[in-house]
Amino acid sequence: MSEFENAAFGAGHDHIFLGAAHEENERRTWLVIALCSAMMVTEIVGGSLFGSLALVADGLHMSTHAGAMLIAALAYTYARRHATDPRFVFGTGKLGDLAGFTSAIVLAMIALLIGYEAVSRFLSPVPIHFGQAIPIAVLGLLVNLASVWLLSGNHHGHSHGHGHGHGHGHGHEHENEDAHGHAQECEGHDHDVAEVAANRDHNIRSAYIHVIADAAVSVLAIVGLLLARAFGWVWMDPLAGVIGALVIANWSWGLMRDTGGILLDMNLDKRMAENVRHAIEDNGDTVLDLHVWRVGPGHMSAVVSVATGEAQRNPRFYHAALKRFKGLSHVTVEVNPARATA
Repeated sequence: MSEFENAAFGAGHDHIFLGAAHEENERRTWLVIALCSAMMVTEIVGGSLFGSLALVADGLHMSTHAGAMLIAALAYTYARRHATDPRFVFGTGKLGDLAGFTSAIVLAMIALLIGYEAVSRFLSPVPIHFGQAIPIAVLGLLVNLASVWLLSGNHHGHSHGHGHGHGHGHGHEHENEDAHGHAQECEGHDHDVAEVAANRDHNIRSAYIHVIADAAVSVLAIVGLLLARAFGWVWMDPLAGVIGALVIANWSWGLMRDTGGILLDMNLDKRMAENVRHAIEDNGDTVLDLHVWRVGPGHMSAVVSVATGEAQRNPRFYHAALKRFKGLSHVTVEVNPARATA
C-alpha cells in the first residue's frame, strides 16, 4: 500500500498573491478615472449648452473608457480588501486577470462600433464641422496623454512577488542565500519572456491599453481631419476610423488571449516547471506529477508528487530545495515511498 505524506502546513500561512505594485496601480487607475470623468462631464455639458453634437459624442465615447477603467479600479479595490478572505482558496491575485479579460471584451466592442461607424460613413458621407471636430480631437488627445503618463511605469508588470505574505511554513521565503544551481538555467531569452508574462499585471495593462487606444484614435482622427480639410479628402476621416478599429481589435485579442490563459490555469512559464522537476530529480528522486500555474502577478504555485527511496526526506526537504526559485510563492508537496510506485 502506498504511503503518502502531504505538505499540509495549513496553519499560520496566508494566500495573499497580489502584485508588488498593487496599491500604487490602484491609486493610478482611480486618478485616471477622475480625469476622464471630468473631461466626459465637461464635454457633455458643454456640448449640450453650446449645441455641439460632436462634443457630446466625444464625451459619450470618453465614458466607455472611463467605465472600462472603473472595472479595473474596482477589481484592485476588491482584491485588496478581500485578500485574506478564506473563501478565495488561492487568494484574489487573479481578480485583475478577470477584470483584464472583461476589459478586452469591452475593447473588442469599441473596435466593432468604430469600424461600423467608419464603414457607414464610407457608404454615406456626412458633412464634417472641422472648426469643432479638430479642437475636440486635440483636447481628447491631451487628456489621453495625461492618462498614459499616470498609468505608465507599471503596466509591464515587472514585479517579483514581494507583496506576498511570508507566513508560510513551506520554507520558500526570500532569504539572502545562494539562488544559483538550476535557477541559472532560467536566464535565457525564452525564460525572460515567460517571466514577464508571469509577473505582468494585466489589470493595469488593460487600463493602459484603453487610454493608449483612445490616444491612437485621437491621433488618427486629427491626421484624417487635417488631410480632409486641406485636400478635400473626406474619405480620410472614416479611413482613420477603420485603421483605429483594427489596431484596437489587435490589442483586444492580445489581452484576451493572455488573461484567458491565466484564468484557465495555463502554465505560463514552462522553464519554471522544468527547473522544479530538475531540482527534485537531480537528487535521485522521481517526479510523479507536477502542476505549475500563476495565482497572481509575480506569484506562481506548484503542486508536485514525489517518489523517493530516502526515508528521511519529507515535504520540508523539497520546500528547502525549491525556495531558490524567485516567484514560486506557494508549493504543495506529496511524498511517496519509492517502493509504492514499483
